[in-house]
Amino acid sequence: MTPLSIPPASHAHRPDPGRWRILAVLLTTIFMSLIGVSIVNVALPSIHTALDATRSDLQWVLSGYALTFGVVLVAAGRAGDLMGRGALFLIGVALFTLASVAAGLAPDAAWLNGARFVQGVGSGLLNPQGLGMIQQYFRGAERGRAFGYLGTVVGFSVAIGPVLGGLLIELGGQQIGWRLTFLVNVPIGIAVIVLGLKWFPRPLIRRIGAVAPAADGAAARTDWRSLDPVGSLLLGLAVLSFLYPFVESRTAPMTWLLLPLSLCLTAAWIAWERRTTRRGGSPMVDLRIFSTGSFSNGVLIMALYFLGMTSIWVLVALYVQEGLGMSALHSGLFGIPAALLSSWAANWAGRRVIPHGRRIVVAGLLLALAGLILSAGVILLQALGLASAWWLLLTLSFIGLAQGLVVSPNQALTLMDVPLDYAGSSGAIMQTGQRIGTSVGIAMITAVVFWTLGMASWPTATMAGFGVIAAVILVALQVALKDQRARRAGLEG
Repeated sequence: MTPLSIPPASHAHRPDPGRWRILAVLLTTIFMSLIGVSIVNVALPSIHTALDATRSDLQWVLSGYALTFGVVLVAAGRAGDLMGRGALFLIGVALFTLASVAAGLAPDAAWLNGARFVQGVGSGLLNPQGLGMIQQYFRGAERGRAFGYLGTVVGFSVAIGPVLGGLLIELGGQQIGWRLTFLVNVPIGIAVIVLGLKWFPRPLIRRIGAVAPAADGAAARTDWRSLDPVGSLLLGLAVLSFLYPFVESRTAPMTWLLLPLSLCLTAAWIAWERRTTRRGGSPMVDLRIFSTGSFSNGVLIMALYFLGMTSIWVLVALYVQEGLGMSALHSGLFGIPAALLSSWAANWAGRRVIPHGRRIVVAGLLLALAGLILSAGVILLQALGLASAWWLLLTLSFIGLAQGLVVSPNQALTLMDVPLDYAGSSGAIMQTGQRIGTSVGIAMITAVVFWTLGMASWPTATMAGFGVIAAVILVALQVALKDQRARRAGLEG
């Protein structure tokens, strides 16, 4: 397979003078979308009371957003590559904002879940454009810094989301407070749209069929076939049929039969993309991108990392509330130092990722393993009456540092050698890997925990879950070391 070519050095990159203002708009929007995710977890009990929502309704408040977000990611990324990322980004913000209004005014659970589906579409539209625009407007060390700022925003939003949600619910009460957790997005969304229209370079959107410059400086004409609607449909259905069983299997076990269908749809998508490439067409994802080692290794590292590490905070919440009998507020406090350290570490790593490369990611994965082992030790000592569970504030801080050293640097390294023409779709592939890893990991690891709980106590079950996570992170570490050796060999060659 012939690898995708990188634009020649003769076409020098001239930095856009407004790139840092553009980044501010991107980061503000991503902050809004991430707050919208973490804040909902705190609001679920109030939603249950105010709307008389069933357990299935509450599950879909979370899962509906995740499903539509994952399904539209890659198609939205490719559309932004072809039609203009600025316009797709602002359309995504507008959808997310309008859906936040609808969610905040929802009269019943069905209306709320419909609004959450639309929120997921909006977030799926804007997120790949954000990554693509960082690729587009930043190069070299500046790109590492930009991704570092992105990691800082991610960490801060994770820390502040539950606290802000608790404050709004306290101010508004059970009936109004949960509505405020959605409506708080509205002024942010409006401000982002106004600033985006003012600061984003023109044209915001390119007409399909118009001639546009490609990344290598040549002229390229696009038509509607360039959006690859067949490929988009096949991949969207494949992602949907894969994710759906992991979010609905507890209420409908037969949904596991969708997994073989997902594999068939994925095979059909790969065959279609290869056929499109052979015929000289424009595929949604040029599969030659996977022959770029840094990209394929980075996507795999990201999927494995999210498969394991996302479940840590689910297990901590279960252990603290169910095992120790503490409140949800206490549970949220355990993650604050880790989230703040994640923000700091992401910014630190972003400034150093170019000279140090994959070594930063390797260090982060080692810190994750250390945090898991130390946290398991605290849980064991607490069960024996030899230590307080609050020592987890310290040991989980290693997890926060790991988050900052792995996620943003890995994004920068993964996308470093990707041609700009595929910046949006390649970033969306990486995010789709994250979504799949998160869904599979939470389902798999919580299943291990509850199976163990049938025979043992909460401390033992939680430590078993940590053991599975550690095994997954060890695999991710092997992939990172392999990529580091390949990069070193390439430099020496």
